[in-house]
Amino acid sequence: MTTLVVPDYDEAIDFYVGKIGFTLVEDSNLGGGKRWVVIGAPGGGRLLLARASDERQRAAIGNQAGGRVGSFLQTPEFGRTFEEFTAAGVNFKEAPRREKYGSVAVFSDPFAW
Repeated sequence: MTTLVVPDYDEAIDFYVGKIGFTLVEDSNLGGGKRWVVIGAPGGGRLLLARASDERQRAAIGNQAGGRVGSFLQTPEFGRTFEEFTAAGVNFKEAPRREKYGSVAVFSDPFAW
């Protein structure tokens, strides 16, 4: 499981679960405004959504991979997934392209990169 710093739990859940089809695995209130929020990617992999608690953490939101692509999402149905993401309002930074290792389309993740 990887931690991802986000500005707001519900906003991040809306993106990851509502737009790109991840599953909400757990959302537990820890008190004091903190929650334990885990989302799961189809086929495996989990993210712990951690709300930023100070200015240093807020500054990392949207740049957690230092400007590089930080994660790769594999899908057996690239064309269908691209269409579903587009219909859900996911912002793609480029048109899909074919590389030696497969089809690629970079999309904006408002929290990670």
